[in-house]
Amino acid sequence: MRIFKNKALAAGAVAAALLLSACGGQTPSAGGKQQIEMWFWGAPPAHQKEMQQVLVDGFNKSQDKYQLKVTFDNAVDKNIDVALAANRGPDVVYGSGPAFAAAYVAKGKLADMTPYSDKYDWKDRILDPMYESGTVDGKLYSLPNSLNNIGVFYNKAVLDKLGVGIPTTTAELNAAMDKAQAAGLYASVTGNKGWKPVNENYASLFLTHAAGGKTVYDALQGTTSWTDPKIAAAIDASKDFYQKGYLAGKDYSNLNFVESMQLLSQGKAPFMFGPSLAFQFATDSFNDKNGNTNDLGFMPFPNIDESLASPNFTLGSTASLSINNASKNKDGAAAVIDFMMTESFSTDMTKTWPGYWAVPLKKFDAAPDEFTGLSKPYVQAMKDMIAGVNEGHYGFFAGTFFPPATATAFDDIDSVWLGKTSTTDFLKTVDKTFAEEKAKGLVPPVPEPK
Repeated sequence: MRIFKNKALAAGAVAAALLLSACGGQTPSAGGKQQIEMWFWGAPPAHQKEMQQVLVDGFNKSQDKYQLKVTFDNAVDKNIDVALAANRGPDVVYGSGPAFAAAYVAKGKLADMTPYSDKYDWKDRILDPMYESGTVDGKLYSLPNSLNNIGVFYNKAVLDKLGVGIPTTTAELNAAMDKAQAAGLYASVTGNKGWKPVNENYASLFLTHAAGGKTVYDALQGTTSWTDPKIAAAIDASKDFYQKGYLAGKDYSNLNFVESMQLLSQGKAPFMFGPSLAFQFATDSFNDKNGNTNDLGFMPFPNIDESLASPNFTLGSTASLSINNASKNKDGAAAVIDFMMTESFSTDMTKTWPGYWAVPLKKFDAAPDEFTGLSKPYVQAMKDMIAGVNEGHYGFFAGTFFPPATATAFDDIDSVWLGKTSTTDFLKTVDKTFAEEKAKGLVPPVPEPK
């Protein structure tokens, strides 16, 4: 969840108290079915409607034992934390990813899902790295709802106007951005307005494409330091990138993903660097009404270290799904999660909500041509990512795979960009934070890239 919010959290303790008083899975619903509750972030109304139809109505019609209810809540992070601490809360726990789950596993708040994995064959169905990331001491505690990659959105019409092609190397990418700046455009658009953890996207991107997934894997295992020269070089490369104006220049702190997509659609920039989940923010700007649906493309970021495998992907998830250890309907919660871990659910959701529902299946047969609008390029991007992950060509998104405080430490990468902190001092802080979390057993299992 950390990677998409650009709004301030609301409601706080008052909302928590209300939600705590309405915990699900405890009593039968009006139709005699056992009620299963899930809390979800406060998605826009159109997306809430889609989720109601595909997930809630779809699941409820698929069987006659359980009745699923989804509550949409902008303060879901805070309220789930309060609820789990009190051994209350929803049956299906929606979280930020494996690191989120590992922290709650250590507190005994999440149920072991291994028996359900055996029942539903999840291990055979889900991409190995994503399945492994949800395990602790060999037991499964979370599954990701979707793949997510940090890459490059581009406006084909702007590239044509600049007289440049779709870049395949960092040299071509930088040359295109230099040409855009010379023409009075942004080199790219993106920003952390209202949500500083956006910085984790760019820290992760440079760690993947400059340091390489294997180096970051070694750091997460504790076999190399976060001050490793390759990691330091990646942070330095991100600073150079920022200072050249390649991250929206001086407006980085004044833009969010929605505003950035608007600028990209208006031809104010050739690129937007960001997570593939940002397809969901693009639908209001790139659409049939504006006549520019076909202008938006997405590609993996080219490697800065050209010795790395290409294409290369920053492996992440939009969220994770777990079972509340205090739930009285664990079987029902598992049935809901299984309903979501299918190609049919993924394709039905993606038809009108691209960007958030690429279930990390080992095999995803949906053809991009079966989709319309932005769902078509999104499906292609995710099929490409699945192929790359199956080959072991990936690095790690901080918000998904780093322990919580370590991920938060990378939020301060902009202090390096702005010259307030040296790369050395920044990484010493990261290294110290990570060592403390590792000692507490908070590092989630991390799959080793090839």
